[in-house]
Amino acid sequence: MKTAVTAGYWGAGPPPGQGDLFAAAERLGIDQVWTAEAWGSDAWTPLAWHGSRTKRVALGTAVSQLSARPPTTLAMTAMTMDHLTGGRVLLGIGASNPQVVEGWYGQPYPRPLERTREYVDILRAVIARGGPVTYDGKHYQLPLPGGTGLGKPLRSIVHPYRARIPIYLGAEGPKNVALAAEIADGWLPMFFSPAMNDFYAAALAAGFARPGARVTPETFDVVGGPLGIIPDDDIEQAADRLRPSLALYIGGMGARDVNFHNEVFARMGYEAEAKVIQNAYLAGDKQAAIAAVPTRLVEDVALIGPWAKIAEELPRWTQTVLTTLLISCDPRLLEKAADLARSA
Repeated sequence: MKTAVTAGYWGAGPPPGQGDLFAAAERLGIDQVWTAEAWGSDAWTPLAWHGSRTKRVALGTAVSQLSARPPTTLAMTAMTMDHLTGGRVLLGIGASNPQVVEGWYGQPYPRPLERTREYVDILRAVIARGGPVTYDGKHYQLPLPGGTGLGKPLRSIVHPYRARIPIYLGAEGPKNVALAAEIADGWLPMFFSPAMNDFYAAALAAGFARPGARVTPETFDVVGGPLGIIPDDDIEQAADRLRPSLALYIGGMGARDVNFHNEVFARMGYEAEAKVIQNAYLAGDKQAAIAAVPTRLVEDVALIGPWAKIAEELPRWTQTVLTTLLISCDPRLLEKAADLARSA
């Protein structure tokens, strides 16, 4: 099993030690480093800035939001970075949610799976550089019909370093997971739990079985892992470090009826708890929302407690559809956590 780390996205400013994480990943033989974006820092600038000090580790976006960039712009960015890194880019994309897409980017959100399919089609055509790019989709058209009438099909001036840059989809629902298996080279789950492995294995199998699926299960990369690895003899204290983040995503990262993270935990068997967390969060009582996150829920998506407990539970994660284990921990513990993952 390969290993990965995530540098995440910024809060109010650059997080301390982000560059050190890239350096540690390079030094310790970690296979991939991933960055993220929400509605603040972007995924590509930190990846380029810190990634410029690496020579081996693969560099990915988890995720670059579709509505932030036209597909040709993202293809240009990925091709440029792929040259500068010697072919180490992993192109992770995701549809985000209506609040961000419509509220921040001013773009329409409906039919995200359909839009994702068209977006990936254009990405692949631009990167392959097989000829001038045309596309006649429901959501994207190249050249633009109407307008001045002067638009014409173009082909990238830059030749690709690789004619096929691996594309990963950030996905949570079963239809989107199946789409990843059909059209992408990898899947980026956010809140993965070994308890849901059969559910996700079925969704992936449905995608692989579709006509025209691009890869096989043997070459498809699933990058995920515990939300956190938190060693602490006091399990409740360890869980407390993850409850605020879980409360935010379950309760506040999306509208009441359209919160994909909330749905993940409902499918996991925590529908009642997720509703309590969301009600408290949307009512403005964040502390109540945090307190409502059960320890057993934390243990379903994270590794917490004494090191012996973590080591005992880790094989549950490596014996799943995951092919690359994402290690989220204090950077000072990265070497020990990576060694445990490799031996699990």
